[in-house]
Amino acid sequence: MRKAMIGFIVMIGLAFVSNVAAAKAKTEHPSGTVTMSEGSVAAGVGFSWGSGVLTFHGKKYPFKVDGLSVGSVGVSKATASGSVYHLTKLEDFNGNYTAVGAGATVAGGGSVAAMQNQQGVVIKLRSTTRGLKLTLAVDGVKIALK
Repeated sequence: MRKAMIGFIVMIGLAFVSNVAAAKAKTEHPSGTVTMSEGSVAAGVGFSWGSGVLTFHGKKYPFKVDGLSVGSVGVSKATASGSVYHLTKLEDFNGNYTAVGAGATVAGGGSVAAMQNQQGVVIKLRSTTRGLKLTLAVDGVKIALK
């Protein structure tokens, strides 16, 4: 009984920390932006992102993405864009991102995903292709500058 209670308290604490990080990102000004429009189609999986562009301090930096996918059928081009928060050094953008808070559907049929890496960088990503639902891999999303 005691172990179950401790486990429950730990789960509540983790949920609280995730929600605080997501809420904080909503009220702060972004450090930069990201866009992704390239993807590849895999049978039964849909699109799997391959690359994107980070805009940070007025400069554009290409990056690779692994672990973000969509399962939409009948979509010929998938696009997503978003805001980046808590990015102070370019190299902090690299890393493994995990979900922060729950995904949501937005007006027009797109979806929103918030994710954070080990350096505290938060990306709030929104699909801009109608009807597209973003899905993060179980292990998270790996992003690396090219």
